[in-house]
Formats: sequence, structure tokens, C-alpha cells
Amino acid sequence: MVDKRPTYSIVVEMENAQFIDWDEMGVGLTALAREIAVVSSTGFARPKVVISHAGQNADTSSLQSRIEAEAPQLTQLAEVTFTACPGGRYYDLKNNGISATDGKLVVFMDSDTVPEPGWLSTLLSPFQDPEIVCVNGYTYLLCDDFFSRTFALIWFFPMARGDQRFAKKRAINANNVAFRRDWIFSHPFPENNGFKVSCTLLLHQLRREGHELLSVNARVHHYCPRGWRFFYWRALVTGRDADRKFVALHAPNRSQRIAKSFSRWGTMSWRTMRRVIRHAPQTGMPLWQIPFSLAVGLAFYTLAFFGQFSLAAGLVRDEIEIVPDFVGHS
Repeated sequence: MVDKRPTYSIVVEMENAQFIDWDEMGVGLTALAREIAVVSSTGFARPKVVISHAGQNADTSSLQSRIEAEAPQLTQLAEVTFTACPGGRYYDLKNNGISATDGKLVVFMDSDTVPEPGWLSTLLSPFQDPEIVCVNGYTYLLCDDFFSRTFALIWFFPMARGDQRFAKKRAINANNVAFRRDWIFSHPFPENNGFKVSCTLLLHQLRREGHELLSVNARVHHYCPRGWRFFYWRALVTGRDADRKFVALHAPNRSQRIAKSFSRWGTMSWRTMRRVIRHAPQTGMPLWQIPFSLAVGLAFYTLAFFGQFSLAAGLVRDEIEIVPDFVGHS
């Protein structure tokens, strides 16, 4: 008898795993297993979970053993498969995972995110409407100290609470999104030299074809990046990515790009001040730390400006962005 239950697959990239501890990743995979169990009880078929990694095929067995040790429930509830993409970057791993999926829906989750209760069912249920092509979840940063609270305030993810308006402005969350497989298979994440540009480009592809991004309250939390080395590098690459997005979506004219770097510096500085002052209390940040948080946030977007201006003005070449060795563990 043909199984007519709704089918889906989940792609988990492993690039971000290099920035967290294995026990933290185990928390996320265990939470994923819990979510799969809930969805299976509502009538969905047993899914395939595709682990896409940047190593060689020979690395698969050790990776499989480690994941089975950290989240043994996962292999009981899903068919866990591994696919290698040697040297692949973040979006390469996601595209590599798509080809290994077999469900009618494809869910993307990152190795450094932790699903919250109800995440998977909330993400999948809108697809009962045949017109829905893409459902975007709600991702926010965990914070537990001054630096992580500041990141949560200035980052491109919304706050955990009281930030729905900002969340609706988000582009596709590649770490928390679901697509109909036939669409994402024919529209993989676009290639780009940038670090995190492809989400924005894919969103514009989606809308050009007349589809809308449906945002739902399917929550995952993301481990906060840590360390000044990461802060420095991520700020510069954020600026360079902003220039790449402007070129791809608006105008490649150099004078327009340079002007955009200045206008974005002003916009992001003003946004940072508003968000830190408005949301700092809900992070648990003491009042005396708020001025320091403002200074760090403004420093971040000043560095981002230099990154954007340098690329726009031709002072640096548009090279493929790879996390440098000096960043190290987050």
C-alpha cells in the first residue's frame, strides 16, 4: 500500500558546528528529535534528516558516530543520512543537502540552533494551503553576558520578545525555513562571494515569481557568537555583504555604491541606538552597561561601514568570504 502521509525532509548544515561545542550541538539535535516525534504523532511520515558537511566522504563515519552519541533519539525517529561537500561553504552545504532529500517539503536548520517546542509543526502546517511555497520561522540569539546581550540587541535577528515588527522585515532565515521541494530544488541558494548574501537574493527570486514569504512564530534560538576576533571580522564582512546586495539588487555604479555605504552607516547607527535603548532592559542588561553597549554597537557598524566603503570604492577585491583561522572558536 502506498503511504499517503505528508512527507518532509530536514537539512542540517555542519559549517556552524565548528563554532560551538558538541554538547551544545547535541542539545539542538535532541530538540529536533523531540519536534519530529510530535509531528509524526499528527500524521506526518518518518522524515529523512540530511547532515551536510564540508569534509570528505571518509569523514562521515566519525561524524555519524558522534551524532548518534549526542542524540541517539534522532536515529530512532528519522532516517539520518550524511552527504559530503568537500570544502563547501554555508550555502553550498544547504544546496548539497537538497539533492539528498526526498520529502515534498524541505526544512532547513543549522547545527548551532535549538528548536523550541512547537517549532516544526508551526513551520509545516501552513503548507496545507497549496499556494504556500516558503514558510519562514522566528530566530533569535541567546544572551547571558554583556557581549552576547549586545550582539542580541544589534544583530539582524529580532529579540526574543516584543520584536514582531522587526521580525516581519527579515529576509529568509536559512537556519529556520521550509520550502516546497520542487521549488527549492529548482531555485537553490544563489552563488555569491558574500558570507550571508544568498538569503536576500533567494527572497527576491521568490517574490519575482509572485510568491510571498510567510513568516510564522516557529521559534529556534541561536547560540550567540563570541569573541572580539569574530566581532571584528563579522563587522567588516557585514559591510562587504551590504555592498554585494546593493550591486545585485540595485546598481553596480561605483559612485552610487559609495553613497550607499555612507547612508547605510547613518541608518544602522540610528537603528542601533534605538534598539539598544528600547530593548536593553528585556535582556537583563544593567542600566550602567547600556552606554557601553551603545558604544560597542556603534563600533560594529562603523567597522561595517569601512568594510562596505572599501569594497564599493575598489580598495579591496571582491573575493570569496571564508571564516578566517584567526576567528577561531566562538
